[in-house]
Amino acid sequence: MSEDGLRKAIEPAESELREKYESIIRESYERCHPEDTLDDLKHRARFSKEDQGLLRDWMAFAAWLAGNP
Repeated sequence: MSEDGLRKAIEPAESELREKYESIIRESYERCHPEDTLDDLKHRARFSKEDQGLLRDWMAFAAWLAGNP
């Protein structure tokens, strides 16, 4: 089990880089999903494959924004 409670870690596996990516996407995610927070999504991703996919997509977007595709 990964650090965030998921069976398979959502990239990046390094907590420092993951926190950086989360800070990059947090405001955009919450603007696109006004009734939701990134922390709520991360929690739901522990139990839902759909939310894992959504979180994975947002983290890939963060990597792209950070110049690390």
